[in-house]
Amino acid sequence: MKFPPQLLLILATLLWGGNFVIGRAVSGDIPPITLAFLRWIVAFLVFFPIAYNRTKKEWPALKQHWGAVIILAITGVAAFNTLVYIGLHDTTSINASLMNSSTPIIIYILSFIFLKERLTKFQMIGTLLSLAGVLFIISGGSLQSLLSFSFNKGDLIVLIAVVCWSFYSLLIKKYAGKLPGYSTFLVTIAIGAIMLLPFAVYELLTTSQAIVWNASTIGAIFYVGIIASIVAFLSWNNGVVSLGANKAGIYLNFIPLFATIFAVLFLNEQLLIAQVIGGIAVITGVFISSIK
Repeated sequence: MKFPPQLLLILATLLWGGNFVIGRAVSGDIPPITLAFLRWIVAFLVFFPIAYNRTKKEWPALKQHWGAVIILAITGVAAFNTLVYIGLHDTTSINASLMNSSTPIIIYILSFIFLKERLTKFQMIGTLLSLAGVLFIISGGSLQSLLSFSFNKGDLIVLIAVVCWSFYSLLIKKYAGKLPGYSTFLVTIAIGAIMLLPFAVYELLTTSQAIVWNASTIGAIFYVGIIASIVAFLSWNNGVVSLGANKAGIYLNFIPLFATIFAVLFLNEQLLIAQVIGGIAVITGVFISSIK
């Protein structure tokens, strides 16, 4: 049975929206680096039989662009979700998901800085509007917070995570057609998990927060490792192949919508007016910047 690409893209964003809420929900039960490490161990074990044969055939392409594969593993696997889970100890899942929506804007900025790509008029307007929205979210709409630079630590950590994801997305875009998707994903998972291992061991030895093993914690690990990683990844990839990258990119704006709904329903988080205004500014900026 073949599902419509629009449905696959919405499913992927719904599952990714749940990732922010799950990370926040278990922040008191499992340390963040340990959660990220266990996520990728589970993802590797599930994805290995799916992608192993392809990886054997496509190994020469991976070897040819080995440097890019390592940077993808650092930014997309080891850093992004780990920093998000760390940030979620101090900020809300709504804030985190809203700031994640600024990814296309940060990609434009990085392309301008590192690839010397010129920004169009619409990209410049959209970038300024989205960045203003991000500032509005992390300051809680307070001019005093902006002037005194007294931002929430968790918000700033999530912002660094979004920059890492933007570097990852930029490299994926640059090496599209050179690096095969499934095998690259499998190898970057393996490298990322190896990178996280010493940090996870150090965290468990030094943190005062013990892992609370219960149904919620185990369910969260399997959710982020299988549902938010493998199922969402496969759904998104199939949707992008059918619909095209440009049209599919707009669907990423569903992530904060789903994350907000889940956070309000299951975590009793309050949707603040600053988040509404900032979120509208961020998403409007993304739409403006995509105008040809």
